[in-house]
Amino acid sequence: MQRFFLKTLVAAVAVAAFGVAQAQTRTIKFANQNAKGHPIVMGMEKFAEIVEAKSGGKLKVNVFPGGALGSDQANVSSLQGGTLEMASMNSGIFASLVKDFAIYDFPFLFGNPKEADMVVDGPFGQGLHKKLEEKGLVGLAYYELGFRNLTNSKRPIAKVEDIAGLKLRVIPNPINVDWVKAVDANPTPLPFPELYAALEQKAVDGQENPVATIRGAKLFEVQKFLTLTNHQYNPQSVVISKRFWDTLSADEKKILQDAAVESAKFQREQSRSAAAGILDELKKSGMQVTELPAAEVAKLRDKMKPVIAKHTDSVGDATVKAMMAELEKARR
Repeated sequence: MQRFFLKTLVAAVAVAAFGVAQAQTRTIKFANQNAKGHPIVMGMEKFAEIVEAKSGGKLKVNVFPGGALGSDQANVSSLQGGTLEMASMNSGIFASLVKDFAIYDFPFLFGNPKEADMVVDGPFGQGLHKKLEEKGLVGLAYYELGFRNLTNSKRPIAKVEDIAGLKLRVIPNPINVDWVKAVDANPTPLPFPELYAALEQKAVDGQENPVATIRGAKLFEVQKFLTLTNHQYNPQSVVISKRFWDTLSADEKKILQDAAVESAKFQREQSRSAAAGILDELKKSGMQVTELPAAEVAKLRDKMKPVIAKHTDSVGDATVKAMMAELEKARR
């Protein structure tokens, strides 16, 4: 009888211990709009790998690429509500929550990746992420989408005037709508998961994205002409739901923060090393690639100046001055 009691007690303790272990295991859903194989998704997968290793398996990250959990706007709502733990998305999207973020969508803001790194990893980028906390989000790091280029199904674009009249899909925010209007084209704001179908059905003529996104989303199947404009650089904020963040221990928070920073370095390296090869792939796929001549880029920059002036007022003069001061440091 005593032996039976001891066995029962041992079994009960084991079950209880298993229950505690299970309770301590947390699963994190991490969402993004890009397809598997895209450098951003590779960064997310690296993050998941680092987190699982550092936590000894107590923190597990499930990656949901390709808009599987809805649009960016839907993801933001889910993060705020605590039904989604993490997402990575264009930092400019957060302008609807904190107006300062709109500065990341200013055309021709960054001249090269080094400038972008110094700004987003420095006090300016960290300061903007801090402002998200009162909106229910915590910014952990910045990945990159990269420099955006223009595609369309109508004609090659060799000069700025060739853009006029095209119906272009844009990220749903005011700056992107205004810069397309400034070149006499017709902006059509659309969530990214709707883009391929809109292009395929000719509801829009073209769009603008970095080459990795054009390849990853197979836009080359529905777009003939690619013009290298590098008109905008997109940092991607890696954010976590504050509701979820506040349930974590200090050790768990450190694991996630460190993994985000480490995976961001890896992600940017992947993004930049892949760009040239991706461009070759797009050419082989049948896309006609045109590099916008320097004189035309200068004309495009001039057309963007009124857009930047208009949105300097809405973003806030102090934010714009702080950004320009950081860029000046980066260019020394």
